[in-house]
Amino acid sequence: MSTCAAFSRDLAEPPAATASPARTWLLVEQPGPWGAKALTASHLGRRLGRALEDAASGTGVRVALIRRPGPHADHHRPRRRVYACHTVPGAGWLRSAELAEPGELLDLDLTRLGAGAHDGFGTPYDGEPLAAVCTNGKRDRCCALLGRPLAAELAAAGLGDIWEVTHLGGHRFSPTMLVLPYGYAWARQDAASAKGVLEAVRDGRVVTDRCRGRSAWERPGQAAELAVRELTGEDRAEALDVRRCVETAYGWSASVAHVDGRVWTAEVERRAAGSARPESCGAVPGNPALMAVRSLRAADVRVPPR
Repeated sequence: MSTCAAFSRDLAEPPAATASPARTWLLVEQPGPWGAKALTASHLGRRLGRALEDAASGTGVRVALIRRPGPHADHHRPRRRVYACHTVPGAGWLRSAELAEPGELLDLDLTRLGAGAHDGFGTPYDGEPLAAVCTNGKRDRCCALLGRPLAAELAAAGLGDIWEVTHLGGHRFSPTMLVLPYGYAWARQDAASAKGVLEAVRDGRVVTDRCRGRSAWERPGQAAELAVRELTGEDRAEALDVRRCVETAYGWSASVAHVDGRVWTAEVERRAAGSARPESCGAVPGNPALMAVRSLRAADVRVPPR
């Protein structure tokens, strides 16, 4: 039986503009088993998981569980690592903390966290790029079959601060990987390509090959930003910002600004995938929406350099 990832590869489905939107990520260490909906189906506890889901709703914060690669014995941890990362260009930050009790997370103001205010949470993180590989086989078997070996290989090679994560969306693009502090996600990674991604992030750059987009923006904005990178060859992570993205009669119009003041306007439309494919293993084949940039032009205006 073919997997959803195999179908997607065979159809050469483009991964651009498929990253899960999140202005801010809140990653919570939780060892042990994860269920399909891990926040409420892990030993974090259903009540706490539900409270975090409710608190994050509509705030721009995406909460996910993480654990170190390797055997997943549900051993007691006296303290657990938590990361909070705001991914908006020019205003981003990555901070970490160790909590004695996960219930302390409910003291966070997730509305302010999503808006970019960390309010002194934890301390600034200045280590290696933080890579989270989706490995939750209870949600989709591709994530376990393809993601877990990749996470283990990256960790064994010392190629960054490597974690397994519960859900990044887009199972059919497995193995998928989110890298902080910038919040870009990548599809169909192997050890060689992931190494290139992490080395680039270490230098403040972005590899566009197999890039799904920056989570700071919704999918039309992701498509526009990646199109400008392809057009210009700009690979500095913080060089581009999606300043405006509005709906139009045919889709969206997005303005992408460069730190030097240049601006591009991208016209983005939604297109159905040409061939039916399952979006996850066991799902009925469908035609997922793709974001396509129908036109891209340099605007006549310039914005103040950031």
